[in-house]
Amino acid sequence: MARYACTTKLFIAIALLWLPIAFYPLASYAAGPVPAGFVDIQDVIPSVVLDIRYYTAHNFVGERIDGYNAPKCIITKKAADALAGVQKGLMDYGFSLKVYDCYRPARAVSHFVRWAKDVGDTKTKKEFYPTVDKRNLFRDGYIAERSSHSRGSTVDLTIVPMPVQAQEQYTPGQALHECYLPAERRFKDNGIDMGTGYDCFHELSHTANREAGEAQRMGRLLLKTLMERHGFVNYDQEWWHYTLKDEPYPETYFDFAVE
Repeated sequence: MARYACTTKLFIAIALLWLPIAFYPLASYAAGPVPAGFVDIQDVIPSVVLDIRYYTAHNFVGERIDGYNAPKCIITKKAADALAGVQKGLMDYGFSLKVYDCYRPARAVSHFVRWAKDVGDTKTKKEFYPTVDKRNLFRDGYIAERSSHSRGSTVDLTIVPMPVQAQEQYTPGQALHECYLPAERRFKDNGIDMGTGYDCFHELSHTANREAGEAQRMGRLLLKTLMERHGFVNYDQEWWHYTLKDEPYPETYFDFAVE
């Protein structure tokens, strides 16, 4: 019954929205303290829900990622202000944004690259890349030497119904389940069912994949519609990944730690 009510709310929300489209740029590095123009998202959107996966061991590497010294979403003020508009639109219908990742230090991306080159480390394969040979992660575009997240205006997120339900807690070493399985069989995320788990290296994660169920496609469409309305562009291979079209630092990759 609760799932039916949530699906009905999605239909209503989508019916009251519609969209635009765009794309994004390239390169230089900046380390040091948090620069002007960046904020903690909770200072701008106190109601946002956080699930910062790279601060935890529940991610495709299987350990906390370099540069994530606190479970915070640091992001450019411009992107945070745009997300505040998305949040208002969702809260009008009883939903909230839930954020998995925001600004990502360049050292974190280097951590990903080191992990990807260690083809013998496959402890997270069953959940995050069950159908992909780890040797092909670079070739297939799942891992890259640089990330738009390091420019400060890219965010990984989903939609969560209000009031927010408890999130399943991951314990290192627990049994893993393929990220593309039906929601009741994979890791329990308190966000709405988008058809895969977060960071699922699988084609079912592609935003417009027609193999996703109707309710899952509606959820993706609602998120995409609102995000595009407020100036974000989706990466079409990841339903959760959005970059602000007019990002303030389109050619700078930062490397300050998340504290």
